[in-house]
Amino acid sequence: MKKQIKNGLPVVQNQNLVEARGVNDDTSLSQYIQNIQKFPILSAEQEYEYAKKWTEFGDSDAAEKLVASHLRMVVSVAYDFKNYGVPFADLIASGNMGLMQALQKFDPDKGFRFSTYAMFWIRAEIYETILQNWSIVKIGTSANQKRVFFGLNRARRALGIMDGNLSDDQTKQIADYLNVSENDVKRMSTRMSARDVSLNSPVRSDENSNDVLSNMPDEKNNPEDNMEQIEFRRRGYELLKKHLNELPERDREILRARRLSDPVVTLESLAQKYGISRERVRQIEERAYNKLRDAILKETQD
Repeated sequence: MKKQIKNGLPVVQNQNLVEARGVNDDTSLSQYIQNIQKFPILSAEQEYEYAKKWTEFGDSDAAEKLVASHLRMVVSVAYDFKNYGVPFADLIASGNMGLMQALQKFDPDKGFRFSTYAMFWIRAEIYETILQNWSIVKIGTSANQKRVFFGLNRARRALGIMDGNLSDDQTKQIADYLNVSENDVKRMSTRMSARDVSLNSPVRSDENSNDVLSNMPDEKNNPEDNMEQIEFRRRGYELLKKHLNELPERDREILRARRLSDPVVTLESLAQKYGISRERVRQIEERAYNKLRDAILKETQD
C-alpha cells in the first residue's frame, strides 16, 4: 500500500515534496526538522485552493505546497509516540507516508480542513509502524487491543496508578476509563511489561557471561533414548499384530472397530452388522481386549 501511494504521486523535482516522503539518508534529523520549519502554514482558504487544484487538475505544485505545509504537524504527532521504542526518524517517515495517503484521498468539498483529515491518516500510519515493530509476536490485532496499547500509560497517569503490577481494582478502573474489557487490560499490561529478549544477549553484564541460549536446557532426548523409543514402538506393533491375528475373526473385527479405529464404530452399528445385541458386542469387545492384553504381557515377561 505504501509503495502504491508513493508511486501514485507525480514525479516532482523540487526538494520540498521529496522531503515529505521521509527523512533523507544524507540529511540529519535535526537538519530535517529545521528545514521543514521554513514552509509556511496555510490558511483554510489556501488549503482549499491547493486541494482543489490537486484533486481536479493534478497540479503537482499545489500538492507539494499542501504537503510541505503539514510536515511540521507530522513531527509533532510523531513526538507523542517517541517512547514506544521505535526510532523517531522512523515515526516521522511513517507519519509522512500517512500524510501522502491523506493527500490521495482528501475531498475538499466535504467541508473538512486538510489538516484535520490528514491527522487521522498520520496517526494511523504511526500506530501501524509501532505495532509492527514492538514485538516479533503480533500484538494489537483488534480495535480494543489497540486502544489499550496506546491508552494504557495515559490511563495510568490520569488515574494516578503508578504500580508495576495492576491489582484487580486498578485493572477495573483502567478498563472503565478506556471502555474495554478487564481481560484486554490484563493481557496488554502483561505483554507490554515483558519486551522481547534476544537469545544471543548476555545473561549478565560481565565479559564472561554466556548468552541466554547457552543457558537454556536442552530438553530433547539423546540419540540413545530416541533409538530405544523407536525400538520399543516397533516391538509393540509387532506384538499387537501377532496376537491380534490369533483372535477369532469376529472378536478381532469388533476389537479393531471399538479400540483401534478413528472414529470409533458405535455399539449400535456393530450390533446391526452381526445381528446381536449391543450388550453382547460390548462383552465381546471386553473379552477380546483382555485376551490380547494378557497375551502381550505374557510374551514380554517371558
